[in-house]
Amino acid sequence: MRLLTRLFQRFLVFCLGVLSVWLIVFVVFDTADHRLPWILAACLTYGLAAYVILPNVVRLSLKVLHRGLIPRYTIAADGLPGDPVNFVLVGTLQQLREAFATAGWSTSDRLGIASSLRMIRAFLMNSAYPTAPFSTFYLFGRRQDMGFQEPIDDSPRKRHHIRFWALGLAHSEDDMSAASFWLNTDRPSPDERVLWVGAGTRDTGLSLTWLTFQITHATDSDTNAERDYIVNELRAKSVIGEVARHPSGSRLMTGKVNHYITDGEIAFASLTVGAAGGDHTAL
Repeated sequence: MRLLTRLFQRFLVFCLGVLSVWLIVFVVFDTADHRLPWILAACLTYGLAAYVILPNVVRLSLKVLHRGLIPRYTIAADGLPGDPVNFVLVGTLQQLREAFATAGWSTSDRLGIASSLRMIRAFLMNSAYPTAPFSTFYLFGRRQDMGFQEPIDDSPRKRHHIRFWALGLAHSEDDMSAASFWLNTDRPSPDERVLWVGAGTRDTGLSLTWLTFQITHATDSDTNAERDYIVNELRAKSVIGEVARHPSGSRLMTGKVNHYITDGEIAFASLTVGAAGGDHTAL
């Protein structure tokens, strides 16, 4: 029975794929081609396909194929798996900001039309933009709360960066293998001492996302090295306490997430910057 269910699900996904190709080629492009010059029709078709049709088809396909697994990675705006979760810091929002500022990292600008246009210009001209915005990723049913970055060679094309989502400390005693830990959608107060769940990666250039072909940053596949780099950066400035390593969600073994290679470990540490008495107590 389970095999038949899986076969039926895959058949539905195949049908969705065929439907999306038909919609892009024989409806969108064919209609645009009769009303616009060929190059404009092709550009319009690409825009609708990459940023409207395919992302929604992917999201629907993932719902069809949903296996009830606990998320071990963020979700990109196109519905595909994003960056692996590999960091958790404990502290207030002010401590988080001060810790990364002390380490020489910048807070990312909020993604918008103005910041996106500035990012495109900086990317094309290879001019510095140390507070460049991040694309939107999702965890706990919402977009990232904070993002920090460190440019490489003052280039907007290459950077160390990490996104964070706040999770109330009431969930810190929850079993990380329980769905309630990862599927919680409550946003804690910015004044609370909370868990800052993060996903850190290193941008290396320009790329296209698979399936939807959206333009984005290319990223280094070794997220373990990036996690360790961020740990060392914060340790060097003495803004975190002792670091412990824990596995992320259940069934997360060494393997690939999207195009990433991850050992499935999350670095846990308490933020100590601004803490009374310089407490370096580990989790």
